[in-house]
Formats: sequence, structure tokens, C-alpha cells
Amino acid sequence: MASGRFISDGPESSLMSGISERFRDGDTAKKVVRLIRELAGDRRIRIVHVCGTHEDAIMKFGLRSMLPRNVEVLMGPGCPVCTVPPNRIDFAIRLAESGAVLTTFGDMMRVPAGLGSLVDAKARGADVRVVYSIHDAAKMAMETDKQVVHFGVGFETTAPTTASELLANPPKNFSVYSAHILIPPAMMHLLKSGETPVDGFIDPGHVSAIIGEAGYREVTDHYNVPQVIAGFEPLDILFAVAMICKQLKEGRGELENAYTRIVRPEGNPHAIKLMEEVFERRDAPWRGIGTIPHSGLSLRKEFEDHDASKKFDFESEANYEMPSGCRCGEVLRAVCYPGDCPLFNKGCTPDSPIGPCMVSQEGSCFISAKYGVEQL
Repeated sequence: MASGRFISDGPESSLMSGISERFRDGDTAKKVVRLIRELAGDRRIRIVHVCGTHEDAIMKFGLRSMLPRNVEVLMGPGCPVCTVPPNRIDFAIRLAESGAVLTTFGDMMRVPAGLGSLVDAKARGADVRVVYSIHDAAKMAMETDKQVVHFGVGFETTAPTTASELLANPPKNFSVYSAHILIPPAMMHLLKSGETPVDGFIDPGHVSAIIGEAGYREVTDHYNVPQVIAGFEPLDILFAVAMICKQLKEGRGELENAYTRIVRPEGNPHAIKLMEEVFERRDAPWRGIGTIPHSGLSLRKEFEDHDASKKFDFESEANYEMPSGCRCGEVLRAVCYPGDCPLFNKGCTPDSPIGPCMVSQEGSCFISAKYGVEQL
């Protein structure tokens, strides 16, 4: 951090410049850090966030180095690509190798599984294509007689677009293989397992814009843990840490919204309605974590004509084990930092990833390697 102000990279629009002036002021950041130190005292506080964009901001602006040593902020399962289990990727590969056109987002292409990655499948001749949106995949189906399957991944932020496309009367040769998963059940799983001490959560801004404050009700109903919905600027995150420390000092465990400029209490009712109309919740496997109850979204029976898991019958289990030494599972469970892994920035790099957390731009290992900052 430069003296007085945070300095951002690259040119910015006038709107972003205005945000920077308000939320990247170095003098204000120092005051907030002093407040954090005062509120935390000597208590060890472990805060977990579940968002790749939060992690990017934390690393980019060196926020961990500003915090007192007894206040930690770790990233949990906030990378949707990293948490896709190998058997789902293997199923997608078998679809593509059977002659279907498989579409997905770019971050999914290099994630390893039992049958290799989607890049490997493409190299073997399978028709795997990267799209920017599911609408592009549906348009492809209109232009071919082949079966087109979209590998739908992501949290509550991308699930509404999948639902919207399925409600738009897509062509008969178009289907979706849903690997969509939900954030609040994953938060509850971390709390229930007890493997990771969690004194508070910084709730993700993008997901919260969809589900609102109400989306975390199941967490607050079952666990007395502080939660703060936060934006993505440096001061957003530091204020969230301060708010969690304040709750802990006062013996409270409540949900507070510090991102009211974007997140409404009810979230986005239209997006929520789309998801409820198309999906139903189910138990779902998460890579490195295990099966989390009611954390996945499968297509309702009314949409089974466009459900790839019903239209195609492939054996989806293939042998896959994390490479020796890889600690991606522990990183996803907020047990350790990327730098604690013996492969980090050695055998495992963004150019040659071994574990899934080094593949995606939302992965904690990728972000740590990107900024070249060692975790504390």
C-alpha cells in the first residue's frame, strides 16, 4: 500500500475512479485497521470468506499484511470451478466423446479428473467448446442436428441464467448437465464439521445480490456466528472484518449487510423465482469437501427432456485421486493457505496446474500465484 492511498492497476472508467476515491483511501484504511486491532484485542479470530473476487482483492491490495497477526482471513469453497467433483467432469467428457457438442465456460477446461481434463478430451477429438453464456450454447443447437449439452457450473450467480434459457423454449437437441451448487449450505457444512474454526463469515457480494440477506437465514437460524455481506473494494473488506470483530466483542452472532449499495434484503426476486421454477435442491458432492446436504441444483421433472443426466446414460465414476502432496481439499475447506501446500508455485503453477485451485482465476492458489504474495 502506498502512503495515503491505495493504488490500483491500469486505466479505470470515471465510475470506477469515483469508487476508488471512496473505497481505496489509505488514511481511512489505517483508521479501520486500528479499530480492528482495538476490537480484536489479544483474541485469535479466524474469519472465512467464500468468494474468489474477495480473495483477489485481499491479495491484490495486501490486506492480510495490514491486519493484526491474531486476525486471520481465509478463503473457503468460494471457487465454483474448483469444487466441481471429478465424476461430474468425467460424465461431461463421456458426453463429448460420444459425439455430442459440449459447451462450458473457459475456467472449466483445464480442471483435472479421472479421464483427464476437457482440454485433454478436446485434444483427443471431442467437440468441446468454450462459450461466454448459455445462450450461445442454445444458439449452437439451433444451427446443428447434433446434441448440444451445456455443462452448467457455478453458484447462485450463474444458475438463474441457466434457468432463464430453459424457460425460453430451447431446441429439442439442447440439454443441460447441471453442476450448480449453493453457498449457504457449504457455509453450514464448515460450521458443522468443526474441522475449520470459523469465528465469522464475510458473505460474498455477487451471490448476495441474488439471494439477499434472506438467503442466509438458514445459517443464522442454526448457528450463532457473525456474518457480514461485503463488497469488493479494500475498505469494503476491512470494514467487514471490523464489523465481525465488533460482533464478537459484544457477544453477538448476527447477519449484517455492509453492501447495501448493491444487496437488498430480499435479493433479486426475479432471479430467485427463475431458479425455484426450474431447479430443485438435492444433496451434492463438492471436490475436496464431500457430499453437502441440499447444496446442489438439479432440474425439475418438467425439464427432463433437456436434462443431460436423464437423456444420456454413462458411467460417471472413474478413478481419481488428488496428486500426492496436493492440499487443494484443505484449501477449499479453509484449513490452510495455498502457501502451505508443498506443490504451491513449485510443481503446481498457473501455467502447469496440478490441483484445481491453481486452474481457475477464482481459485485461491491461482490468485496467490498471480500476485506473488506469500500467505501469512
